[in-house]
Amino acid sequence: MREFDQRPWGSYTVLEEGRTFKVKRIEVLPGKRLSYQKHAQRAEHWFVVEGTAKVTLDGREVTVNNGEAIDIPIGSAHRVENPGDEDLIFIEVQRGDYLGEDDIVRLEDDFGRT
Repeated sequence: MREFDQRPWGSYTVLEEGRTFKVKRIEVLPGKRLSYQKHAQRAEHWFVVEGTAKVTLDGREVTVNNGEAIDIPIGSAHRVENPGDEDLIFIEVQRGDYLGEDDIVRLEDDFGRT
């Protein structure tokens, strides 16, 4: 059974998981954003499949359009936001020796989770 989690900003579904990788489908609701965060033990690759993502990577804003991708290196501060009026959907591939949800340092959060 696939792991599904509803969050204040949208939801994610774990599609596949191995010892050193995890693949998620992430859906971000219009006008919402995830926390500005970093990971000590994993890198991420985001591929946008619907909508447009506004990504903040180490303080720099980048627009990632449908069909484009961005890499998030280990230790980089990052956030994704949906500036549009339709759902943003992207595929996240995590790579690393540890992929637990507790490998998150939240720097800023719209939902009081810092």
